[in-house]
Amino acid sequence: MTRKQKRLAIIAGFAVVIALATTLVLVALRDQIVFFYSPSEVKERAVAAGTPIRLGGLVKLGSWTRTGETNDFIVTDGESEMAVQFVGILPDLFKDGQGVVAEGSITPAGTFAATNVLAKHDENYMPKEVVQSLRDRGEWQREGAPL
Repeated sequence: MTRKQKRLAIIAGFAVVIALATTLVLVALRDQIVFFYSPSEVKERAVAAGTPIRLGGLVKLGSWTRTGETNDFIVTDGESEMAVQFVGILPDLFKDGQGVVAEGSITPAGTFAATNVLAKHDENYMPKEVVQSLRDRGEWQREGAPL
């Protein structure tokens, strides 16, 4: 075997080892990956009941009811809606009309059983650096808005 053939064999061996390692990592993480969907995407893609997902959208105005620790509300994306049930304490930023991300799964009845609810920060907030760059380009329209 010449030096060139030895070098090629070593490179091919490294490629096989890297491919195997990548495959093992992806197989191990397959069950841990959680996809993000809006209510419209859940209906379009016909997500199977019991599949762990993240459901995101806005809490429909007037839809939130609480009985003890059970919270029922509707998440909407403007086109479609999905009923959500969460047992536990909601974050302080949670309110009607606020952006929310709920982690959980769809029940056989077609509702969403949340295991965790994350309330999005106020959409009016922008970091000072972003505001300054918009001002520098002359694109900032809301002079009185909080930073």
